[in-house]
Amino acid sequence: MSIATKPSRERIRFAKFADVPEGYRELCAFYLPRPVHSAAEAKEATAMLEALAGFPLNEDQSDYLEAVAHFLDEYDRARNPPPAKPAAGDVLASLLEERGLTAADLSRILGTSRNVGGMLLRGERRLTLDHIRTLGRHFGVSPAVFI
Repeated sequence: MSIATKPSRERIRFAKFADVPEGYRELCAFYLPRPVHSAAEAKEATAMLEALAGFPLNEDQSDYLEAVAHFLDEYDRARNPPPAKPAAGDVLASLLEERGLTAADLSRILGTSRNVGGMLLRGERRLTLDHIRTLGRHFGVSPAVFI
């Protein structure tokens, strides 16, 4: 396909599967996969993904689609990082508050001295593996929320 007949990068469309270039290099003539650095580049990459969506792709076409999607995914992740995981102490404090429990109750749940619950909640002590297992069982949550 000559450059003069290439569709606009913002509106790449293939009317039927027969119009989709079969090879990786031919697809690169429409849009060259590369790292995405701006909203405009993201728009171009998205247009290419949408143009190929729904077609039964061959290996070259699939590899091409994966490359474009990879760069777009990296851009999206950089702009929208996943939310920070709450600290174990915050999760524990929330669980205790929801159930109307105190630091002393926490100490009883863990089977430790009275002061340990308060020390854990203030961050003066860290949860042990045994504490984590016990809390997971007691509150009916995955122990991973305390790690």
